[in-house]
Amino acid sequence: MTPATISGSTHSSPQPHTSPVRWTTAEVAALYEMPFIDLLWRAQAIHRRHFDANEVQRSTLLSVKTGGCSEDCGYCSQSSRHSSGMEREKLLPLPEVLAAAQAARDKGATRFCMGAAWRGPKDRDMGPVLDMIKAVKGLGLETCVTLGMLKPGQAEQLKEAGLDYYNHNLDTDAEFYGQVITTHTQQNRIDTIGDVRAAGIKVCSGGIVGMGESRQNRAALIAQLANLDPAPESVPINNLVPIPGTPMAAKERLDHFEFVRTIACARITMPTSYVRLSAGRESMSEELQALCFIAGANSIFYGEKLLTSDNADAERDDALFAKLGLRAV
Repeated sequence: MTPATISGSTHSSPQPHTSPVRWTTAEVAALYEMPFIDLLWRAQAIHRRHFDANEVQRSTLLSVKTGGCSEDCGYCSQSSRHSSGMEREKLLPLPEVLAAAQAARDKGATRFCMGAAWRGPKDRDMGPVLDMIKAVKGLGLETCVTLGMLKPGQAEQLKEAGLDYYNHNLDTDAEFYGQVITTHTQQNRIDTIGDVRAAGIKVCSGGIVGMGESRQNRAALIAQLANLDPAPESVPINNLVPIPGTPMAAKERLDHFEFVRTIACARITMPTSYVRLSAGRESMSEELQALCFIAGANSIFYGEKLLTSDNADAERDDALFAKLGLRAV
């Protein structure tokens, strides 16, 4: 691979999504151990084989049902088991969701993601959610929902309504999972991902780093994601936002270079997936975000709010894109 080979963009659109090469945790851990510049060089070269290196996909996320979740995810302010001060709210009315989606589209988002704080949707919840999907789809936006674990038949209902993506993160690797969540297993999440995939819906699945896990745990998570068959079309990499009142409120922030290494490892192991620079971005410097884009991140959440935590504001993102010569898609 010569410098000339990666000096410019070689693809304007991703190559067809294919079944993954099998990765072992040891192989991903070896990527983490590479000299930093060599790792970024390898990730950038792979990125350019499959994507335009100067294009970044932008999604907007809206919490359509906030608080009161029965699960005990240690990072989450929406759990009813934590003392974060988050109030339980009802499902948003359709006109409010549609207005938010319209605003997101007008600002340049191409995908609208709707999240509900549930262990999983009850049958009575499905009708309003399906209406939301149909309405947002009618605006010309890609649709994504994160609703928790699905029951038999629900994935098929979502597909029929026009859902493009279902978000269900693995969060962390199987070994560390019980230190983060005890009310369900990682296998429960994998089962839902399988149901979604079988229904013909694209998968958005990634994880959270900075929760006290080891580098070995991070390598195992990346290997698990890459070995899903096929790998998720969208892979959000979240940097823990410590929220007061949650069990992880006092966690020390992950080293910046370690976070960039995680982005690069995701890009190398999942070459045709969109790798999303996700939660935690509001506190990242422009320089750190630029390193993440060099490492292969090519998707962001766009807008001032994620589900409950702050996000980088749109004007700041527009200015950064201008400085780096990035184009929104």
